[in-house]
Amino acid sequence: MRLEKCYFCSSTVYPGHGTMFVRNDGKSFRFCRSKCHKNFKMKRNPRKVRWTKAFRKAAGKEMTIDSTFEFEKRRNIPVRYDRNLMSTTIKAMKRVQEIRARRERAFLKQRMSGNKEREKNLDIREIQKNIHLVSTPAIKQKETQKATESSKHMDLD
Repeated sequence: MRLEKCYFCSSTVYPGHGTMFVRNDGKSFRFCRSKCHKNFKMKRNPRKVRWTKAFRKAAGKEMTIDSTFEFEKRRNIPVRYDRNLMSTTIKAMKRVQEIRARRERAFLKQRMSGNKEREKNLDIREIQKNIHLVSTPAIKQKETQKATESSKHMDLD
């Protein structure tokens, strides 16, 4: 069972799914769904379409350079079946997944590191801009005191 990659969005295309476009020169393009095929026909650049993996990598949203991606590459040389080789390969696949998950968590943490400070600054700026809408208990208490004092002055007059 061969799993192909969509030419436009780089998602996995399972056997029996998607569409295939073969150009006159013999180059074939696989698409996971009609959305990708239509965007390809409209000659859109996948790096500029926000929902594609190419955009995410170009914009620095996903890891692009990592040694764990080398294991995902397709190899065209068939290897004779060996039970020991299969067991070590499965163990290695699990280990590679662990390493990749750890590196992705570190990448995400590093990418999101400045967000809290930036959001805090935006919130402070928003409050300063609309401070007249904020009513705190201390302000309410002062207003009630002023109201009672003014009513006392009116009663005395």
